[in-house]
Amino acid sequence: MTEQAATPAGTTALVTGATAGIGAEFARQLAEQGHNVVLVARDTARLQANAQELENHYGVRAEVLAADLADDAGVAAVVARLADPARPLDILVNNAGMGLLHPFEDNDIEEEARHLKLHVETAMRLTHAALPGMLSRHSGRIINVASVAAFLLRGSYSAAKAWLVSFSRWANLAYSNRGVNVTAVCPGFTHTEFHDRMGMDKTVTPRWMWLRAERVVREGLADNAKGKAVSIPTKRYKVLTAAGRVLPDRLVAGPPRRAK
Repeated sequence: MTEQAATPAGTTALVTGATAGIGAEFARQLAEQGHNVVLVARDTARLQANAQELENHYGVRAEVLAADLADDAGVAAVVARLADPARPLDILVNNAGMGLLHPFEDNDIEEEARHLKLHVETAMRLTHAALPGMLSRHSGRIINVASVAAFLLRGSYSAAKAWLVSFSRWANLAYSNRGVNVTAVCPGFTHTEFHDRMGMDKTVTPRWMWLRAERVVREGLADNAKGKAVSIPTKRYKVLTAAGRVLPDRLVAGPPRRAK
């Protein structure tokens, strides 16, 4: 039996940050498996284009929910969708994120607060909204897209992603025996729009460190289905994160960020 054939009829996944990159790839692979999808991001036009493509290509229903997840009203709209008992959601992918190019001391503190809210508070609120329905049905999957930066020293970005990893490990322990798997997916450098939006010079990072979103998502979904609390795609990054736990702090900061 294929993975798509094994998918229960009518299951629905909500994916944040679904216009491009890892979020769009999560939506695509979940649709390929036969799940209906709810696509969340700020750009309505791009969401609609992605939704149309998924419906045409995979024959699933694709719903668009435009929302800024660093804004209280946007978060409230997605919380309401997640908590709607008439339209249950079976999978939540907390993928929306942003990066800050400059050192902490040079960033505007309001941008730092927005960054923290998006990565930590928003993921926490959406997870809290999704859990009651999943637990009542004894079935659900939650994926929090973190980063290998969680195991390194990369400023407030690492701190936020470390929170996601710790939270996911605890939540998987607390809820997996009640039917809900929670996984922190921790990719390394991945070819998406993320670094371009930051204005980062990608040539600073060696070519061998770059991953494809397709592989990150494929391994993340497989690890979540197996009930793993943490998914680190590729052997190279498993080795790097393991080394990061034992090496001196000065050696695990990763390559410097540099503007284009």
